[in-house]
Amino acid sequence: MLPPLLSKGFCSSTSLKNAMYSPGKFSPGYGKRTHPNPLKHPPLIEKEVYLPLSQDLKPGLIIRSQSGFFSVQTGDGILVCKLRGRLKRGSKEGDLAAIGDRVFVCQIAGGEGLIESIEPRQRMISRLAPLPRGEYEQIIIANPDQIVLVFACAEPAPRMRMLDRFLIIAEEQSVPVLIVANKIDLVSMDFSRDLFDHYGELGYELIYSSVPNREGLAALQEQFTGKISALAGPSGAGKSSLLNAIQPGLGLTIQNVSQSTGKGKHTTVSSELFPLEGGGYVADTPGLKALALWDIEPEELDGYFPEMRALVAQCQFSDCTHVHEPDCAIIKGVEQGLIHPSRYDSYLRLRFEEE
Repeated sequence: MLPPLLSKGFCSSTSLKNAMYSPGKFSPGYGKRTHPNPLKHPPLIEKEVYLPLSQDLKPGLIIRSQSGFFSVQTGDGILVCKLRGRLKRGSKEGDLAAIGDRVFVCQIAGGEGLIESIEPRQRMISRLAPLPRGEYEQIIIANPDQIVLVFACAEPAPRMRMLDRFLIIAEEQSVPVLIVANKIDLVSMDFSRDLFDHYGELGYELIYSSVPNREGLAALQEQFTGKISALAGPSGAGKSSLLNAIQPGLGLTIQNVSQSTGKGKHTTVSSELFPLEGGGYVADTPGLKALALWDIEPEELDGYFPEMRALVAQCQFSDCTHVHEPDCAIIKGVEQGLIHPSRYDSYLRLRFEEE
């Protein structure tokens, strides 16, 4: 849901090139003394300067990002915007704007707009990209209310290591999680619960679903409604089928966009939030599969396993690796059934990079 609409006013634009001008509030020279002799005191001018006739701004949500253009959903419709020049000044260590960002925009001539300000992010899902000048943080999605992880119980067999990696990323970036165990019609319910029940016991939201039987679809739709959701999971898990069951055509639309924007060396990649009929948005995030645990040190990994966090302090050694040390609370937790063997195996593989 968008913030309350603050104003329905518009900002118009005037393009001034190589000329003296009187700066507006949102222009780079505002508040500075102007001089009558432009030859002696040349004004500071952007390549193209937009002077708002009104100070009214409209709140909005970035729902699409591509090549420096942002589609912003406002209370009056979608406005295609660029970032105001002053927002791009200085060194950049990460994406300045991304889908999910709450912004304030000003409408200019031609039906386009400028993003004047970006509200602080509550949370985000991001990754580091190596660049010649150093690491750059790419924002996959800003301000998600949840990440929905879809894994099939069969066809294909669930990749529990991948699920655990996703959960660690969500824990590290403080994003609530919903796990969807899909295709339960292909196996027995006992088999499905053996695979996934322990995640629910850890406090993660868990839904068992089947499109043919429509099992869990109402609960899933309720979880999506009114929220910004990031969707992830392995190929073939049934993400598109689930989305189509909730909103006909939605899964196919997302799938086509993902296929057309994610391939080819020179293909322009876009990110997009897709609206839900009952309110809210969903974004497919295939890039999540490539995320590394880039800012988690091996010795910190146990802190991102909820079932291990409370036990770590009971280990005899502060630098315990939970592999062979005496009086290790984690090893005892596995023996006592407090830690699922599959989760302990994931910890070992991730800790020692054996994926």
